[in-house]
Amino acid sequence: MACLALAACVTAPAPESGPAPPSLRYPDLFQSVALSGAVDPKDWVDADPLAADAEILAAYAAGNPQTKDELDAFVRRWFRMPGAAGAVDLPAGLTLSEHIEALWPHLTRSADLGTAQGSLLPLPHDYLVPGGRFREVYYWDSYFTLLGLGPEHAELKRNIIDNFAALISDTGHIPNANRTYYLSRSQPPFFFLMVSLLSPDDPPAAWAEYLPELIAEHAYWTTGEHAVDLPGGHRLSRYWDARTVPRDESYVQDHATASDSTRPDEDLYRDLRAGAESGWDFSSRWLTDPDDLSTIRTTRIVPVDLNALLYGLERAIAEGCLRAGEAGCAMDYARLAGERRTAMYAVLQGHSDLLMDYDLDTGETTGRVSAASLYPLFLGVATDAQAFIAADMVDDELLAPGGLLTTPLDTGQQWDAPNGWAPLHWIAVEGLRRYGEDGLAHEIARRWLATVARTYCETGKLVEKYNVTTPRPGGGGEYPTQDGFGWTNGVTAALLAEYPDLSEYGNVRPADAPEACAQIN
Repeated sequence: MACLALAACVTAPAPESGPAPPSLRYPDLFQSVALSGAVDPKDWVDADPLAADAEILAAYAAGNPQTKDELDAFVRRWFRMPGAAGAVDLPAGLTLSEHIEALWPHLTRSADLGTAQGSLLPLPHDYLVPGGRFREVYYWDSYFTLLGLGPEHAELKRNIIDNFAALISDTGHIPNANRTYYLSRSQPPFFFLMVSLLSPDDPPAAWAEYLPELIAEHAYWTTGEHAVDLPGGHRLSRYWDARTVPRDESYVQDHATASDSTRPDEDLYRDLRAGAESGWDFSSRWLTDPDDLSTIRTTRIVPVDLNALLYGLERAIAEGCLRAGEAGCAMDYARLAGERRTAMYAVLQGHSDLLMDYDLDTGETTGRVSAASLYPLFLGVATDAQAFIAADMVDDELLAPGGLLTTPLDTGQQWDAPNGWAPLHWIAVEGLRRYGEDGLAHEIARRWLATVARTYCETGKLVEKYNVTTPRPGGGGEYPTQDGFGWTNGVTAALLAEYPDLSEYGNVRPADAPEACAQIN
């Protein structure tokens, strides 16, 4: 097995390589349609062309459509728009647990055969999508979705992981999702944790099977602009996107943010894109002024969650190499993990000893409290003392009536209060349990399951995010709250399995009487 010991020998393709996104395939046409509001922004980037690009661009130049109606007519003449995400037709009266199990077939997509004509990056195996407007497989969503798949879904679980392995082989990393407009960025590196689900009783056996892909992903995150040199000779990683233009899928929103800002457009667009790579798009974590998105500075922040994940990845590679009989490789990656842990203690430990984000410009931690500080517990990088401080922080500032707040600041951004998210609840529960904070972990799980169950009772849906201050579907962000929803289904099922004493929440059914749902707490 070649190149196991040196990550530097793995070369990822340049961010601009690979199939072009719609904004580069259809210059001028793409921007005119996006800014006109003629079609839904996500529908536009997901549309399939009905002719060769050159023919479409020639027709655009000849017809010169200008008005919203003209552009709408042109798009519908030359592109096949994706179907609307309609309501999923499931039997009435299902319990919450039955509803989750019944949703999996509706969220499953078949392998993409042949060559896609639009922005889709074809995948060789079946996969799960989150639901709603999200018609493709999303990277970090998938780990939390997979948590809810039982043994009867073993083949689908393997297929999803093999799809991600294929993307690493093809592109050098796992894109944000399997669309051309996501190729320039990734999402938090959960692939090694997904792989561990194939052999939960013996994760190194699974890691040994996927070593080339794990090492390639490590190289993506630890070389080039993702890597940051820090005081004391330390090196950690940050979120980064090399492109300095509006995101295709949020073109009009990014354009509007830039129009209200005095910052150079290129810097602002890169920081918006890096914020999207973090998965926290968007949050006061990244903002100088929590009430002004244009002050986003993601690339100037060294994030605690990303580096905890990379510590876990380095440990996984070391254990996988040891299982594969590659002692030199095992020693190299164990050393890298130790160096990262030392760097995190030296750089990311704030005045309260809580591990948190670091500001490259001030040379200090940001002081912003968030659920990201629970990642060091989840990945086992925290000391016992740091874990105790993190538990106190949760109890004092993030624990809400309906679960765990993402941050304590209410800014209108979707990764701030009052919203809570399924993945962060799993991180919190598992991280706190790892350090013996069982009571707090149980209480977070109970409050979250009560919120999901009460909302299901009232609406018959599981949604992308929840308001955990006044339990109901969450809000904020660039698009309406989506239902479906992959990672909520997965985490809810996993927590119900982990806490049998909370099984009552899985037995909740939709009710016609609001007062019946109000009793769920």
